[in-house]
Amino acid sequence: MFKKSAALLLINLLGISLLLQAQTSKRLNNNWEFVKEDLGGVWEAVRPVKTGNPEEMPYWQKVSLPHCFNATDAVDPDVNYYQGPGWYRTHIEVANPYAKGRTLLHFEGAGQKTQVYIYTTKVAEHVGGYDEWTADITDAVAKFKQSPLFKGQFKGKVPVIIRCNNSRDLEMIPSNLSDFNVYGGLYRYLNLVYTPQLSADKLFAHATVDAKGTMGKLTVKARLLNPDMLKEATFKISVTDPNGKVVGDWSKALPTFQGDELLWETSLKSPKLWSPDLPQQYEIKLSITANGETSVMTEKVGFRNFEFVKKGPFMLNGKRLLLRGTHRHEDHAGVGAAMTEDMIATEMKLMKEMGVNFIRLGHYQQSRIVLNLCDSLGILVWEEIPWCRGGLGGPVYQQQAKRMLTNMIEQHYNHPSIIIWGLGNENDWPGDFSEFDQQKIRAFMKELNDLSHKLDPSRNTAIRRCDFCRDIVDVYSPSIWAGWYRGDYTEYKQVSLDEFNKSDRFLHVEWGGDSHARRHSENPDNALSKIKKGGGADERAGDASLYGGAARVSKDGDWSESYIANLIDWHLKEQETMPWLSGTAYWPFKDFSTPIRPENPVPYVNQKGVIERDFTKKEAFYIFQSYWTNTPMVHLYGHTWPIRWGTEGEEKMVKVYSNCDEAELFVNGKSFGLKKRNSQDFPAAGLRWLVPMGKGKYTFKVVAKKGKTTVTDEIVQEYQTDKWGKPAQMTLEKIDEKDGVVTLEAKLFDAQKVLCLDAVNQVAFSLVGDGELIKDQGTSTGSSKVQLYNGRAIIKVKTNQGKSVVSVQSKGMPTVFLNLN
Repeated sequence: MFKKSAALLLINLLGISLLLQAQTSKRLNNNWEFVKEDLGGVWEAVRPVKTGNPEEMPYWQKVSLPHCFNATDAVDPDVNYYQGPGWYRTHIEVANPYAKGRTLLHFEGAGQKTQVYIYTTKVAEHVGGYDEWTADITDAVAKFKQSPLFKGQFKGKVPVIIRCNNSRDLEMIPSNLSDFNVYGGLYRYLNLVYTPQLSADKLFAHATVDAKGTMGKLTVKARLLNPDMLKEATFKISVTDPNGKVVGDWSKALPTFQGDELLWETSLKSPKLWSPDLPQQYEIKLSITANGETSVMTEKVGFRNFEFVKKGPFMLNGKRLLLRGTHRHEDHAGVGAAMTEDMIATEMKLMKEMGVNFIRLGHYQQSRIVLNLCDSLGILVWEEIPWCRGGLGGPVYQQQAKRMLTNMIEQHYNHPSIIIWGLGNENDWPGDFSEFDQQKIRAFMKELNDLSHKLDPSRNTAIRRCDFCRDIVDVYSPSIWAGWYRGDYTEYKQVSLDEFNKSDRFLHVEWGGDSHARRHSENPDNALSKIKKGGGADERAGDASLYGGAARVSKDGDWSESYIANLIDWHLKEQETMPWLSGTAYWPFKDFSTPIRPENPVPYVNQKGVIERDFTKKEAFYIFQSYWTNTPMVHLYGHTWPIRWGTEGEEKMVKVYSNCDEAELFVNGKSFGLKKRNSQDFPAAGLRWLVPMGKGKYTFKVVAKKGKTTVTDEIVQEYQTDKWGKPAQMTLEKIDEKDGVVTLEAKLFDAQKVLCLDAVNQVAFSLVGDGELIKDQGTSTGSSKVQLYNGRAIIKVKTNQGKSVVSVQSKGMPTVFLNLN
């Protein structure tokens, strides 16, 4: 009996010892309540409430974190998205295992101004929606635990109340003129952290390697969290290589210090290099022991060297690498900015699947989860602060920009994926202030540039679209939207070369155009005949508007996937023949919400993505994949194009996108011949067939080969030869039902009941009854108001096992109703 008890005691003591060997962290995801308005004060969040009393107001809804004020209203076609205060509250258990440790709330990001309370005591506030920060609640918790309320009203738990506010404010960045929503809420993870009396606040690990890759150097600096001003501690550092082998260690008793202190420098022979193809990382572990307690902090680093060659390409580890990039906004269907870790991982893996090796994180510091995935997946990064549009504000505005730049660099310093710190975007855009002074903007840009290089001399600085500041930063990206906001996409290479010659180091970020998912065209390039040639880089104020000005595809084109397919295809084939090009980044990877585009086919959505806001791939995804990936793939254009049209016997082009060497097309079982892939044979790299078509159904199958690997793809399309007239009537029918969700399709016909395949009318869905429309998703199939794609539009309904009536309306058409039982 004694031996058994002793063994259990030893196990328990070991468990406590292990717990105290490292600071602990717990995500506070559950048991939150939220109200989307302001309170009269924090007391209204904590006062005792009896059912039926007026103190029950306002109504608090139960939510989980991460949570965004604007999960759905950002894309609600009938409202302006909410900008104002919102309150969160929860009760937490606080049991810090460290005798004199600190208890912290670690915010991975909250928008945009945040105040934190323990009961009614304000313990912290923060301005800025995108950087990380902590609130030390140690003293406030200790004080509250002495109150009779702790064990009485709150039953041994501590009330945490948080006020977030995304109200418009000219003295804050980002500008509300920006082409994205300035979201509110606790939209990134919030952590409860326990630290010992002494711990590391920051660990700065800098890994470098010579040009030949033969000798690596590692320096480790630290910043302490030492509120009790302990005098000395023992510091230990270990370095583990990508295979888990310890390749370096160091320990020493040292006096504690203020600010940043260099702890250790060491060298590694022939370190394993980090690259997009092989993103190998080393782990650095720092242990600090003081007063019998140990804190541990780990960070990962990568050994790599890079260079944007002056008047030349980009080099990584001594070899040219064409940066094949895209962009990301923190935005998703149904949740706004509050993407879970699983959602973020899905998105980043999709980028890698498409062949991306570079990303610009627009236009603000993003979640540590994103950066960790870039490190592990092998995606190089340009990360920037949200000085975006609007000009330049006053001292408060400028101080926030400097603070956010400092936080971004310090918090993401160790990530091997990061190569560029972005200082601004479209800072030549006036409008927020009565004064627009280029010299003052230049002076502030110089301050940011100097600050960035002081904080991190190892990385480059960059901006996009502010020509009068191009000489200040290391790398410059002009505005080139050939074939969308200006000019013809065939001008892309010459325009890029002209801009390249104006800058020492040129990188082209942001190109592409909008496409309304599921809309296709038989003659997608028609709008180009109206466009004035030349000036493909000369984007001017108002070009993004759907009104006025010179003819441009963004205003006068059809917004079809077919047009964007050609534009992307042309850009990618040209990039293969530009040896001076450092790289490009397509704007963006995923459609995202924006307050300044209410009249887009999906209202309030920037539709330039290659996937929709819910991860649904558009055709463009596969075009990138055909140029940028090696794993054999093949894709027939038109998976969301059920009906093509034309005259009887007319030849129609069938396009295939593949990275295989050759492909053979079969039409209704008959071979139409084998073709070899040639990237310079536009369109579709030569994998295109002209097929005579007549009225009826067609099955298209492609068989592609790469070495000994064979891949296939197949689609079924109908061909309509009947001509249609003016739209006159609609239908609404159920086309699918699964797991309590019904899919409905509206179609537009002329007076003779011929489907109007080029109809782009806006339709509006509504519902009465037990069910609910799946709407406000910001997608082509998840919006209550949406433009038709080839005469049709889809919406889904949760039946809730009840009865409903769904209607669809369009201006000038009789309203149509459908009963769902």
